[in-house]
Amino acid sequence: MTKKKEESGPGALPEISHRKYKDELYALQVELVKLQRDIIAEDRKLLVILEGRDSAGKDGVAKRIVEHLSPRETRVVALGKPSDRQQSEWYFQRYAPHLPAAQELVIFNRSWYNRAGVERVMGFCTDEQYERFMVSVPQFEDMLAGSGIVLMKYYLDISKPEQKKRLDERRKDPLKQWKISPIDSVALKHWKDYSLARDAMLLRTHTSVAPWAIVRADNKRLARLNLIRDLLSRIDYRGKPKDGICPDGRVLIPFEPALVQTDILAK
Repeated sequence: MTKKKEESGPGALPEISHRKYKDELYALQVELVKLQRDIIAEDRKLLVILEGRDSAGKDGVAKRIVEHLSPRETRVVALGKPSDRQQSEWYFQRYAPHLPAAQELVIFNRSWYNRAGVERVMGFCTDEQYERFMVSVPQFEDMLAGSGIVLMKYYLDISKPEQKKRLDERRKDPLKQWKISPIDSVALKHWKDYSLARDAMLLRTHTSVAPWAIVRADNKRLARLNLIRDLLSRIDYRGKPKDGICPDGRVLIPFEPALVQTDILAK
């Protein structure tokens, strides 16, 4: 495991061999087991939100986080299209039953931020519904934090050529047919719209209580390792390495408003 902070900055992503990736992932997964043991012992509640474009690698990250954790205290939540009844509910209502209780680690593979992303771009919500959401979500997340939930939000960002490559591979892979959706076919067509929606979401929902972190995810291996490093670095737990665990600043970047004016976020 990398325990020393690597060179920071938005430069080119480093390379990593398959062997080194597997070794570092194993070491990080050992730390995740320690973290979960502490979450259970201390009745803590941890919620991890994974957002990003289609094919950004959210499934792969979630899989590596939970791979060796206790299934009794770990859940990955990936809700489908809301039913007619759910569409008439308070927007956050269908997410509330899936929030973590004491001793639980819950990962939302997409979340209430669907309203700020795909629903906004594809016209699945009205302007009024969108605006109400953008005003309400910081208040909602503040209530979650006040109830004792530790909330971590990650946006996995990929370039347009990489998304095209991954979507093409998905269509050809017989084991990934379940991932294909009508939204995929228009993802590239609406690339700019998704970029604008992403920027607005990050700017308006990044708070001190629930900050965003950007993961440059063109390299899946580096994205997985550094998201897990960041997760571990921001939470204290018994048995944590004394010299710390640090993400690579070229891959994992804490969000700040100035980022939307740079080339760090894919345009």
